[in-house]
Amino acid sequence: MSEEPKIAGLSPMKIALEAGKKYAFCTCGHSEAQPFCDGRHKGSSFSPNVFIVENSEDVWMCLCKQSQTGHKCDGSHKPLREANPQ
Repeated sequence: MSEEPKIAGLSPMKIALEAGKKYAFCTCGHSEAQPFCDGRHKGSSFSPNVFIVENSEDVWMCLCKQSQTGHKCDGSHKPLREANPQ
């Protein structure tokens, strides 16, 4: 597995997160359960971004794995989408 994350998507995914629940965000991009970790990072330098939300909320979660704000989309996919039109 490359030490660069795989781009799992060129658009974010809206997810309803529940207060008090623990989540494991995929950082490698190889999980088949995007945007969440399914353990496919094992054997690499990647590890999931584990977090608990305080309040239930809808969040646009990053799939390009380039976001500087962890699991939340920051728009980093936009230049990637422009460079790779589908």
